[in-house]
Amino acid sequence: MFENLTERLEGVFKRLRGHGILTEENIQEAMSEVRMALLEADVNFKVAKDFVASVTQKAVGQEVTHSLSPGQQVVKLVHDELIRLLGGNTEQIRLDGRQPVTIMMAGLQGSGKTTTAGKLARLLRDKGRRPYLVPADIYRPAAIEQLRVLGERLNVPVHPSSAETKPVDICRQALAAAEAKNYDTLIIDTAGRLHVDEALMEELKEIQRAVPLSEVLFVADAMTGQDAVTVADKFNQDLEITGVVLTKMEGDARGGAALSIKSVTGKPIKFVGIGEGLDALEVFHPDRTASRILGMGDVLTLIEKAEAVVDKKKADKLAQKLQKNQFTLEDFLEQIQQIKKMGSLQQILGMIPGINKLKQLKDAPQPDEKELVKTEAIISSMTLQERRNHQIIGTGRRQRIADGSGTSVMDVNKVLKSYTAMLKMMKKMRGKPGMISGVKRRKLPKGLRK
Repeated sequence: MFENLTERLEGVFKRLRGHGILTEENIQEAMSEVRMALLEADVNFKVAKDFVASVTQKAVGQEVTHSLSPGQQVVKLVHDELIRLLGGNTEQIRLDGRQPVTIMMAGLQGSGKTTTAGKLARLLRDKGRRPYLVPADIYRPAAIEQLRVLGERLNVPVHPSSAETKPVDICRQALAAAEAKNYDTLIIDTAGRLHVDEALMEELKEIQRAVPLSEVLFVADAMTGQDAVTVADKFNQDLEITGVVLTKMEGDARGGAALSIKSVTGKPIKFVGIGEGLDALEVFHPDRTASRILGMGDVLTLIEKAEAVVDKKKADKLAQKLQKNQFTLEDFLEQIQQIKKMGSLQQILGMIPGINKLKQLKDAPQPDEKELVKTEAIISSMTLQERRNHQIIGTGRRQRIADGSGTSVMDVNKVLKSYTAMLKMMKKMRGKPGMISGVKRRKLPKGLRK
């Protein structure tokens, strides 16, 4: 989402590195470009103006660290200010206090409330909570059915709502059912409109008065930019929201909503939707997002994603296979599937520090999600015997695999060539000290021998 802003800011900092010292003149020049970059990213005008004023004041004052170069000094100041702009600290959802915890999802129609309710249920379920989904949108066709289907996919209970029942009564009945069945988290999916109107707000206020709410989360489509910020501000004035969920953050929007919404509403972004899958909801971290915007990557999130999908026993087993030169196409397929669980290649690469500079190189390879899908299809079309012994895959078998995967023999050859090249590389690594199993055996002191 922040790719264009990242490129613009990196250009500003690169020019600053050419200056021996920071002066008021070159700071003003750099901040003018930063302000333009923020406005082009659809950041609120006043927010951009205040951001630049704050960084400028600190840069020409005494807060600059003299051990850093001019470019590094400004990067540090901009980084710190971006963290503040995005909310400062990571805001966790309120799960303590009165049980069951009751969360109401609010927002305009089409913002992704129903899907986000399902994603949130999955996230909380994986943390050991017992969520109960409540369909309270009786107006949109199939809204109740959509949440019921999501509940089935997640194995999360859904309240048996009826379109003939008033939303406030649905919520009262759901709360009573949750208390009786010992569910500890109620997630209420409310109705939306194409635009803010009094009828919508009155219905939400009625639910707010009838049911003790722990959280009122405003769900906004990040692709709508400043419109999302304006609507969030209106909802906050009428309902006193507790936080924001930004959906479609994986899209190509300019990022203005994420950078403006905290300053305008005073309420933090708590979650971001980063894809269509029910696992594509993340806790929002201002510091990590600021690092991504400045091209510093996000190693912590990358590690968390890897830990979430990697099975330690399987990882140990794979390490043993690598040591014994037993890495098969079946193992290759499993690694591809694990990578896909972590998110898109673009998202994963965006978390690696310095990757933006690499992408700007003339001949830099670009990630191609389609190639990953094609490779998975080709290996999946092989028999178990072929996956475990690639050497038996002759011309006839290659044609059959190509036909089964909807690809060409050339594509099959390409996959096999990549795989065999990988095996050769692993073999070389095993022959080097410190690599996989190639560490030379040394005589250990007597007390350390087994």
